[in-house]
Amino acid sequence: MEINFPGGKKLRLIVGDITRIRVDAIVNAANSGLRGGGGVDGAIHRAGGPAIMRELDEIRKNAGGCPTGSAVATGAGSLPAQFVFHAVGPIYRDGSHDESVQLAGCYRKCLELAEQHGARTISFPAISTGIYGYPLEEAAGIALDTIASRLRSSGCTVDDVLLILFDQSAYAVYSRIANARITSSGSAGSL
Repeated sequence: MEINFPGGKKLRLIVGDITRIRVDAIVNAANSGLRGGGGVDGAIHRAGGPAIMRELDEIRKNAGGCPTGSAVATGAGSLPAQFVFHAVGPIYRDGSHDESVQLAGCYRKCLELAEQHGARTISFPAISTGIYGYPLEEAAGIALDTIASRLRSSGCTVDDVLLILFDQSAYAVYSRIANARITSSGSAGSL
């Protein structure tokens, strides 16, 4: 699915392996200790090689980690990208502990990092929807709203945002929510 925005910007939903898609920046669903892990985090470290962890070691030494709702940047090692933005999504408890604010913060911070580093294309996983337990439908709405808001901005320098979904069922949820929001208003501009 492709959603077009003013100025030639676009948001694409794709089922695939985030480590194999060529973009300027790949977002990693990281933990606050920036120590690697399973899921997307493990896949990115395996595909990118040890250079990424060496940079994270330096960040940990200087900053101690990364707070939930934010992100830090490293090089991409062997990945088909220039940068990896390590976003720390919230562990979902019950939705009343600022989880939505923190999740939106991850997407916003990564788009800011993309602009700061001159990245025109960026790929996101479905942050916090794996082991962190964020309900997929709720996470999809937050991701789509946050990304669309930035793509509508005249100051946005990112041209192409890809949401790389792990499987067809996640894709179905994200595309259904995107379609409902677009259809209800008649244009991608109000996604």
